Amino acid sequence: MKELTKQQFHLRLMETENQKKGGQFMKSKLIQLTMCLVLIAGFSLSAAVAADESQAALKAQAKITQKEATKTALTKVPNGKIESAELEKEHGKLIWSFDISMPNSTDITEVQVDAKTGKIVSTKVETPKDQAKEAAADKKQKKQ
Repeated sequence: MKELTKQQFHLRLMETENQKKGGQFMKSKLIQLTMCLVLIAGFSLSAAVAADESQAALKAQAKITQKEATKTALTKVPNGKIESAELEKEHGKLIWSFDISMPNSTDITEVQVDAKTGKIVSTKVETPKDQAKEAAADKKQKKQ
């Protein structure tokens, strides 16, 4: 068996210690990464739950159902097809907002129905350009 010099022995000892420290370092980083992922998942889940709760709270305040509001909105756009429906507060009023498309048209008619009285609050025709601006504004607002 080959004998190691004192210097070789110390070098091997230092290499072994560095390997142990490297392993501990990697374990520490793995634990930190796992904790960060758990926190991110927790925040995402709480935001989703808060959004669901706020929709539930809005629906509890509404006296007009989505089905009733849909009938009212479609009176403004005969032969229209509901593309999206949303219950929201806008300018202090609780409204059902509908995006309604028409056959052979790229325009969308947005009809807003008061969720407490059932009356039409507004009707607005949006071109594809208007729709793109609105989508960009919504995306920007969600980031804030």
